Amino acid sequence: MPLYEYICEADGEVIELLRPASSADDPVQDPAGRGRTFIRVHSTFASRAGRSASSGASGDVSLGQSHACRCGKGSACGH
Repeated sequence: MPLYEYICEADGEVIELLRPASSADDPVQDPAGRGRTFIRVHSTFASRAGRSASSGASGDVSLGQSHACRCGKGSACGH
């Protein structure tokens, strides 16, 4: 199942959700229950040779916090 990023239009908070591709653009409920609206943004991907994602004792991969811009172009957009 693909991982999608969504950003809050009001405050810029980014959340990540595992969803079927057919549901990627469906409405997202505010995880904090404050009624905020989240829209899907294009995720960025980076890779470096010799480095791996950190994993905890459970084997879950830590994805870290995203720093996407509201325009969906990532942190390098200049906004």
